[in-house]
Amino acid sequence: MDLASYASLPSESRGRRYPDLGLDIRSPFQRDRDRLVHSSAFRRLDGKTQVFAYHEGKNYRTRLTHSIEVAQITRTLCKSLRLNEELGEAIALAHDLGHPPFGHAGERGLNRAMKKFGGFDHNVNSLKIMTRLEIHYPEFPGLNLSWETLEGTVKHNGPIKKITDKYLKEFNRDFDLDLKSFSSLESQVASFADDIAYNNHDIDDGFRAGFFTIDELRELSFIDEIIGSFDRRHPGADDNLRIYAITRKMIADMIFDILENSRANLKKHQIETNADVRAHKAFLVDFSTEMHRRISQLHNFLKKHFYTHTNVARMDMKSQKIVEELFAAFMSDPKLLPMEERKRLTPEAGDAELAETVCTYIANMTDMMTIEEHQKLYDARTRF
Repeated sequence: MDLASYASLPSESRGRRYPDLGLDIRSPFQRDRDRLVHSSAFRRLDGKTQVFAYHEGKNYRTRLTHSIEVAQITRTLCKSLRLNEELGEAIALAHDLGHPPFGHAGERGLNRAMKKFGGFDHNVNSLKIMTRLEIHYPEFPGLNLSWETLEGTVKHNGPIKKITDKYLKEFNRDFDLDLKSFSSLESQVASFADDIAYNNHDIDDGFRAGFFTIDELRELSFIDEIIGSFDRRHPGADDNLRIYAITRKMIADMIFDILENSRANLKKHQIETNADVRAHKAFLVDFSTEMHRRISQLHNFLKKHFYTHTNVARMDMKSQKIVEELFAAFMSDPKLLPMEERKRLTPEAGDAELAETVCTYIANMTDMMTIEEHQKLYDARTRF
């Protein structure tokens, strides 16, 4: 690979927490990617909500399809910036591993239930999955991923100035992830690829759900321009083709914007090495001011027509309630937990240990698993 001087080089990796396998034809970051793809947590993303609940059908995005889209965009951006595509792809595939069922509604429910014990953070849960919960090897817990993949995943939204989570604090003491600095350019790319993916697939999913029309989307001037140009070239095209045209052009515009703006930032701040990247006090990968303005307008539109739609709001309310009721039931009587989960508790387990076990159990369920578990506890007609 012809990488830029500020890219993350496999030869300069800070290594893994435990001694690992010997010679391999893959780079360390390729091995990370492959381990993530083969993990059970990655497969479970297929049954987890992005915005629409998994069981609502109609080919709406799930956490899995979203993660694949983020990885695709990340590789495109990394290749164009001459960054390490393999590291960027690994971080993109890992970035949502720790999301609980029911999307942000489930996260709010878990965070509220765990308030007394420090709250819930899906990025920390991703770290738990990668370093403790996935058991594939007899020599070590977790997937034993490289320092760069772990650090980039935990910090893809930026530095962590205050460490409140017990697990993160303990792990960082043993394998310092340099939490207070900005992460690699590959991690920053994955973060903005996440924005590009969800902004555009929310346009697509919201339209296909019937929450807004093409004409309503045209209230946004930049989308009106896209549709006007498309209609002149393809008069009479149906709305399905028109929505594809919108998202295709929006993704392209965001990609070209972030490439141009990021290259300008690297030049302006005289970034020469990976160490320069980490020493910088802000994101170097970023949209332009104009693109941020467009995205803000798009968010306002989606909030009005999509995220606060009655159907979504009702599902969010039910989802959050299911999560909170499950948590409360298990906390009130640990015997309700499955036997394999009860085995994780030490004989002297107090409320904090029980809460962490319950939280982890719920967080790593799919949407349907959560619904079924709730029915087993609260519906007398459901078998145990």
